Formats: sequence, structure tokens, C-alpha cells
Amino acid sequence: MDPSPAQVLRADGTVIGSMIALGEDGLQVLVKTLPNFSEFQYQITVRDAPRVGGMVHVEHYEYGPDSQRQKDVPEGKLEKFAWEQSQIFPGTTREVTVYIPRQYQPGDEACLMVWQDGSRHVEPTGSMRAGVVFDNLIQKKEMPVTIGVFVDPGRKVSQKQGEKAANRSFEYDSLGDAYARFLIEEILPEVQKRYGVRFRPEPEARAIAGGSSGGICAFTAAWERPDKFHKVLCWVGTFVDIRGGNTYPYLLRITERKPIRVYLLDGTNDLDNKFGNWPLANRMMEASLKYMGYDHRVDWTECFHGSKGMSPALPDALRWLWRDVR
Repeated sequence: MDPSPAQVLRADGTVIGSMIALGEDGLQVLVKTLPNFSEFQYQITVRDAPRVGGMVHVEHYEYGPDSQRQKDVPEGKLEKFAWEQSQIFPGTTREVTVYIPRQYQPGDEACLMVWQDGSRHVEPTGSMRAGVVFDNLIQKKEMPVTIGVFVDPGRKVSQKQGEKAANRSFEYDSLGDAYARFLIEEILPEVQKRYGVRFRPEPEARAIAGGSSGGICAFTAAWERPDKFHKVLCWVGTFVDIRGGNTYPYLLRITERKPIRVYLLDGTNDLDNKFGNWPLANRMMEASLKYMGYDHRVDWTECFHGSKGMSPALPDALRWLWRDVR
């Protein structure tokens, strides 16, 4: 908002464009076509003086049909509950969303897939749309009947509404078996008790998923408890030096191969900061998985850090993970 003409400049001073006034109240706008996977800092100037700045981040993907509601495909049911009684992470509260496919028959045993940062990944109109993808693939018998347990990271009870989950990094980035025990001893029994569902006990029927810190968390859970989780879905995984995750490429090479299947996705535009370089860390994970003969797949994209790159790839990734389970 300014009566004088404004320009938008990159951080290096090059002009991106001149803004156009809309009406007489000073409101100005710049409409510009930018290439996909663009990221740069900008500044808006008026009379050569900076007024406001920020970051432009362009990342667009088209969804395939398996990530969209399809006519005549039964929709699974979503249930939610709050978990505040954790003994492993005391003083925390979190929301858990449970996806139960329409094809599930009470009394039967179903496959299981646990998701970190869970609730947002199962939103039907969100980025990942995991429940929609489950509906479509289960209906086409391209994945087994699978119950999804979408677990949010722990918030301190004292936190205000809207604040980021304070316990997330401690739970997700830490090595060791604490988070796996939290799922196995607390969350999964509670889900079975509340909704009368049953999980198949064999590890081949169980998967765990997450992105960023949630991705290394998923890998850690399977690494620590391959008897409970066989399949790992991880995107933009934080295998860097936050809480020791940078050791995994080396641990993989000196540890007897574990019976887990690993899917990784990362992008050339992922993070590079004081904790490490995410694409390099995931390249090292890829090399170590290959060296040790793990059943693995790594998809490389141009994605930035976040879930946008994984979202359109999810149907194909799930088909690969579940390819031999019915």
C-alpha cells in the first residue's frame, strides 16, 4: 500500500518487475510467471527505499488420479482422540487420527501403517491426502487392507494453542528405542482398545512413515524394532547432525543387515544449513543401503524441504512398499 510506484527486486538488486496500482487507494500488485522450483529472496522498494521483503518459493506438482476422490470408491472412516497419559514422554499431549478402511471387517486382522506428524497427512484436502490414496489403492487391491494411525508430535501441556509441538525434535530426531516403545506400548494398544480393531502381528504387515524429522523417526523405529516394523516410507529425511542422525550411513555399513524395506525420497533443492546438507545425507543413506544389500528404493526430485514432493509420489511409493503383501 503506497501512492508512489513500487518495484520488486531480488536480493542481488536485479529488478523482477514494477508493481501495478489497483484503484486509487495505493494498493499495488505484481503478477509474474516464474519457473517451477524457483526460490529467492525479494524486496519491495518505494522511491529506492525498502518497504517489505520475504522469500518466494515456487513448487508445484500435479496430482494423479490415485490422489483424488474417485466415484464409487468406498471412503474409509476417520476417528480422533487425544493422548495425554504417556509414561514414555510424560507431560505431553497429542492428537491421534485413525483411518479405518471401509473394507475392514470387525474381528479381522489388518495391516498397519503409522505416520508421524500424522493428522495433517490424512486430511482429505491437504497436501498428502493419505486416506484418499489408501481408499483408491485398497479398492484396486494394489495395497492390502491397512489401518492408518496418524500420530502428532507431543506438545507440552503448558503450551498455548497454535504453538509448535515443543517435544517434536526430542521425540523424532533422537536415536534409540524410546519412540518405538511409545508406539508399541502406548499408542497401538490404545487404538485397538478404542476402536475394536486388530493388527496383523508379523512385521511384514506393518509400515511406518514420516517426513523430515518424522522421516528419521520412522527409520529409527524400524531400525530399533524390525520385529514390529518392516517397511519405512521416508521423505526429505533429516539424516543430519541434529541429535546424531548423521551417524546412520555409517551404522548401516557396520551393522548386520536388518529385515527392513526402505523407501526414501529427496530433492536437489532440500535444505543446506549448519546441521548438514539434506540431499548429501540422503545420498549417503542411499549408498549405504545399496552397499549392504537392503531392499530399498530412492526417488530423486527437485523438491524443497517439506511434503509437497512426496505427495504426488505417494501412490507409487505405497504400491512399491506393499507389493508382496495381500
